[in-house]
Amino acid sequence: ADIGDTHAVFQPSHGTGPDIAGKGVANPTAMLLSAALMLDWLGTRGAGQAWSDAATELEAAVDAAFANGLRTAEFGGSGTMEVAKAVAEQIPA
Repeated sequence: ADIGDTHAVFQPSHGTGPDIAGKGVANPTAMLLSAALMLDWLGTRGAGQAWSDAATELEAAVDAAFANGLRTAEFGGSGTMEVAKAVAEQIPA
């Protein structure tokens, strides 16, 4: 079926990861960037500029967190909650 311009699907890349289930080491970056894409899509389709602005802020926060040295668990760095907190700290109040 063709979903055309009226529908969209936002799903980050993922796998099942049974070996890391419940360990708090899953990398949430793809989920956060997928959320930014969704916000931007909604903003450009009538939800308003604030939605697009939120998308821009979220993507910039992810970029800034990594630019400040954030590393995820698979690279010997922070776990899921720490990554989420590092990104959240970059979002303007």
